[in-house]
Amino acid sequence: MTLDRYRMFAAYNAWANGRIYDACASLPEAAYKADRNAFFGSLHGTLTHVLVADRIWMRRLTGEGPSYDRLDVELADDLATLQAMRLIEDARIRAYVDAIDPAALDEPYGYANMSGVALEQTLSSALDHVFNHQTHHRGQAHGLLSLAGVEPPALDLVYFQREAGITRTV
Repeated sequence: MTLDRYRMFAAYNAWANGRIYDACASLPEAAYKADRNAFFGSLHGTLTHVLVADRIWMRRLTGEGPSYDRLDVELADDLATLQAMRLIEDARIRAYVDAIDPAALDEPYGYANMSGVALEQTLSSALDHVFNHQTHHRGQAHGLLSLAGVEPPALDLVYFQREAGITRTV
């Protein structure tokens, strides 16, 4: 994959996160935090998990940022605070991707998982996971919004591509 593709995924990630957070803002706090038997319980728990995981990966990739020993750390009590944190992390992800040397994408990348196991893969495959993980859990949040009675936003990549001018009407 080319660096331009990862830049697109970083921009898509920020766009999709904004749409999910905006939809969540239409819910009363009790509905937003209601346990809906999802893997991370609620919309709040799911969105928090995605942010925690992104921070874990960004620390692995950059050596900077907070460190966590669990994937369900409570980062904020409310949606507004979590959204402010999300905006900062999305900007951080975009800046990191913008600064990658394209040759590094195919180079071995080593890190330790949360159990301390040393692992190695290419940087591109690590980034593939980061962006796929976000999409996976946003899909869960999309379903949780439906369960809460909110029309979830369209999150398909093609909608972002159309808005960004990547796909054009001919």
